[in-house]
Amino acid sequence: MGKERINPTEVRSVTEVGTWDLEADVVVVGCGCAGACAAIAAAEAGAEVLVAERASGGGGTSANSGGQIYMGGGTPVQTACGFEDTPDEMYKFLMAALGPEPDAAKTRVYCDESVAHFHWLEAHGVPFKRSFYPVRGGTESPTDDCLAFSGGENAYPFDRIAKPAPRGHKPQFTGSAGGFLMQRLIAASERAGVRFECDARCDTLVVDAREHGRVVGAVLWQDKRERLVRARRGVVLAAGGFMMNEEMVKRYVPVIWACEYKLGTDGDDGRAIRMAMGAGADIVRMDAAEIGYPVGPPDKLLCGILVNGYGQRVINEDTYLGRIGQEGIFRQNGELFLIVDTSFYEPTVYGLHAAFVEETVAELEQSIGFPTGALQSTVEYYNRFAAQGTDPLFHKSPELLRPLDTPPYAAFDLRVSRQDGIGKSYCAFTLGGLHTLPTGEVLSPDGRMVPGLYAAGRTTSGLAKGGYCSGISLGDGTFFGVRAGRSAAQRK
Repeated sequence: MGKERINPTEVRSVTEVGTWDLEADVVVVGCGCAGACAAIAAAEAGAEVLVAERASGGGGTSANSGGQIYMGGGTPVQTACGFEDTPDEMYKFLMAALGPEPDAAKTRVYCDESVAHFHWLEAHGVPFKRSFYPVRGGTESPTDDCLAFSGGENAYPFDRIAKPAPRGHKPQFTGSAGGFLMQRLIAASERAGVRFECDARCDTLVVDAREHGRVVGAVLWQDKRERLVRARRGVVLAAGGFMMNEEMVKRYVPVIWACEYKLGTDGDDGRAIRMAMGAGADIVRMDAAEIGYPVGPPDKLLCGILVNGYGQRVINEDTYLGRIGQEGIFRQNGELFLIVDTSFYEPTVYGLHAAFVEETVAELEQSIGFPTGALQSTVEYYNRFAAQGTDPLFHKSPELLRPLDTPPYAAFDLRVSRQDGIGKSYCAFTLGGLHTLPTGEVLSPDGRMVPGLYAAGRTTSGLAKGGYCSGISLGDGTFFGVRAGRSAAQRK
């Protein structure tokens, strides 16, 4: 019986290891989409692979997702649905949408090899229907249809940066497909001969100072005892982000802790990130997060206007919902209101109703508490140009431009109260993590590779460095999971 460790950053020296309880060429920590793909790729590259999963089975946060995977550049689904796309157009969009300062090297290889990755997923049992679903804002289809615009590609400003093309690919499954996706990937890993150790929390890494701090194994806590597992070629960390670690969130990105829904599982506690830091790893963009805006369908609500705490319009309402969420939380101090009139008012699919209803815009302004004349001025300006089918401020799609002129007027209150912790149905998760190469190696603060250590998925700072589009987490998790697994397997 060993003593349970509570300080993951305290690495274990290999000189303290008497005997190993388990052994494999490649040890993968975590079995969400990144871990499963790393395990499959490593096994197919000829390595003996062991996956240590903290829960009783694989899936992780990936299984709780909608299952949408961001792929493009001319996939068979895009072609079948009549959409033209190239790796260059995909690259231009992602470099604009995922910043500030997106990783050009990762983004370039991701776009160039996206079609090949689509075929890799299909070859490993993930089916994609050759069909398009016309949904706005980034949500996946409720049907078994595949393709959708998932990042505001067809909305300003991105429609002027790159040729719009839908790139959200949902596996052929009715409703949310995250669980279905993970079932297929886990089945593929089992076919590849991967071994699983479940209910096994990875506590810390084992390093060999005689080999420049090379990671040679890991410490698991399983069945109330410590188990030491040797990794002959390398360890791949794919154990999620840190959304469920209140201390880490409040240290790095405190504004999101008030969001009502925190996307993740108990395993998203940042343990893998801290373990790697103990072995000398660098962390990147720990202040980045995705914020799910709580107003989705019906699409006719997009005819309204989004204003901040001063009654001023702040963004084009037809853009990606995650972009709106980030605008409200990060740049508008958590204060956002959706203003509509009775001609297109309807409760949202998330159950939100108007909090303020008045017969005139002036009365609505006073009821909410905006500065006198602020909302009236905003609505007057918007209406003047909407009647002409234009939006000189934010370039909303003409088909959604309707003057707000049919009383009564209503406002959805989308404020985040940091005092009482109520986030008005906003959903958040972290994007920061380990600094890695496109091939999965973990880097130190001075830019050298931490020998024997690889990572993928939300444990890393992946493609999204601040901006986001739906499907990019499963996209870069599966894609860079494959690359990390291959790199670890190929190490001598």
